[in-house]
Amino acid sequence: MISDDVKKEFNDKFGYDSSRMFFSPGRINLIGEYTDFNGGHVFPCAISMGIYAAYGERKDNTIRMFSGNVPDAGIVEISLDNLAYNKADSWTNYPKGMMVQIIEHGYKIGHGFDLAVYGNLPDAAGLSSSAAIELLTGEIINDVFSLGISELDLVKYGQLVENKYIGVNSGIMDQFAIGMGKKDKAVLLDTNTLDYDYVPVEMGDRVIVIMNTKKHRELADSKYNERRAQCEEALKRLQVGLPIKSLGDLTESEFDENSYLINDDILIRRARHAVFENQRTLQAKDALVNNDLETFGKLINASHVSLHYDFEVTGKELDTLAETAWKQPGVIGARMTGAGFGGCAIAIVDRDKVDAFKENVGKVYEKEIGHPAEFYIAEISDGPKEIK
Repeated sequence: MISDDVKKEFNDKFGYDSSRMFFSPGRINLIGEYTDFNGGHVFPCAISMGIYAAYGERKDNTIRMFSGNVPDAGIVEISLDNLAYNKADSWTNYPKGMMVQIIEHGYKIGHGFDLAVYGNLPDAAGLSSSAAIELLTGEIINDVFSLGISELDLVKYGQLVENKYIGVNSGIMDQFAIGMGKKDKAVLLDTNTLDYDYVPVEMGDRVIVIMNTKKHRELADSKYNERRAQCEEALKRLQVGLPIKSLGDLTESEFDENSYLINDDILIRRARHAVFENQRTLQAKDALVNNDLETFGKLINASHVSLHYDFEVTGKELDTLAETAWKQPGVIGARMTGAGFGGCAIAIVDRDKVDAFKENVGKVYEKEIGHPAEFYIAEISDGPKEIK
């Protein structure tokens, strides 16, 4: 069991037994990609894969952290008196950033601690390992120091870590999906208002298969910020003739009737994806509520097509996975999930066809791309918690 391995790692590295164990999930987004910073809806869920942490209390201001996923970084030692961003501190900048936010919002971290972490989320695969470590840190500090911070505030702090501390201009979806995760439910989130609904995901005899391209993508280095800037420019041009606050305010027909205001082919395509994807997300909720998995699958497929043609964030690896998945028996839908340019795709597959699905898609992928893909079954899980 992973938690036992992490406890042992803690003892090996720090020379004493940890006192508490915590877990934070990763996330997938069922549909609603690149809508979160466009004032639209997203539809993610937390998953049973994630990051485990063994915690031990210290009496001084020193914090020591070790990750079994980045063993070459060794034990990173920092002080509560200096939590400034430092590139050399590698992965620990995410926990540090969360501590900075907690302190800046008026809470006190009373003493240092030792932390050993290990995650079974594949590295840089777009399942939100950075948000998972942020919310994991928030959960630990909130619990250990009895700070009483609401989960929603911890979610907001996590986004601030990305935007202000790490320097990625990302939306709130990843942190929200993880922090507010509930077993067997997806979260339909209105990113304008942070109003949200839990929607039961009842797949019956179907499962969600995560397909990992094994192509690494770093969000900060991807074209994420470029796409965001293009959407903002399209919005600005639309606002010359329309009283809207975000692209998410528009229906498909309103966009079609007013797209001439944008007057730029690339910007029109970027904005069209944001508008149509937002509407697909609302339709997907209705489909799940009505237990109409066929329609849900078609919406997922349409999302991938839009991300390929209008938003241009898929790439050969993700297209190969999704397009091959569409041809397999027992598949009702497949799409890339996350920021694209590598990372993962998801497919909704009949449970009794999963083995054949993995073999067939895996064979085509390795032939086309030159290295194997990885496949995992995603269970929908609760948010961060202490493991008793």
